[in-house]
Amino acid sequence: MTFERSFASRAWYAFMRMLAIAISLIYFRIRCHGRHNIPKTGGVLILANHQSHLDPPLVGMVIPRRVNYVARDTLFKNKLFAALINSLDAIPIDREGLGISGLKETMRRLKRGEMVLLFPEGTRSSDGEVHALKPGFSALVQRTGVPILPIGLDGPFDSWPRGTAAPRPKPIHIVIGEPITPEVAQSLDDRELVALVEHRIRECHAQARALRRRIMNA
Repeated sequence: MTFERSFASRAWYAFMRMLAIAISLIYFRIRCHGRHNIPKTGGVLILANHQSHLDPPLVGMVIPRRVNYVARDTLFKNKLFAALINSLDAIPIDREGLGISGLKETMRRLKRGEMVLLFPEGTRSSDGEVHALKPGFSALVQRTGVPILPIGLDGPFDSWPRGTAAPRPKPIHIVIGEPITPEVAQSLDDRELVALVEHRIRECHAQARALRRRIMNA
């Protein structure tokens, strides 16, 4: 059974999501493909490529269910930003990976039927391409038995690359891939699972890039 938050918490999340949708539709001309692949119920581990600071709210706005965000513990040092992400139930992780407390909290939310977003590259891309994934997520999948939802984003890097002060109005496309079932995930060892997830994310990213370029060149 999915955990029920307070009305205030649900209302605040809904408001922030609608605000993100309004801004993204106007400023980024965002387009999402593959929403039919989103599981309607149960715990889901969302794994996406990471191009910029825009990625967490972008993924959250295209998913109709509430998304839990995993955030580096360094992001909690700024009191105002920490208050914001805490209000959205962000899960802090250490710089080397999930850490024990982060792992336990992520597992707890997955087991109670929630969706958790994780960027398995570990950091934002330096060139907009998908880089090698870190294997830490495999333990979550093996211990919780939840499906993996692969997502590819293209455009956030062009809009807000590392080292720039603010995002620019660039088109953004997101492709949501077919879930990797628990049966498939648990039939693979860690190396095989990481390779499969990386392949699926790269596929989604390639599709997002192709669709985005088609629109830009039309």
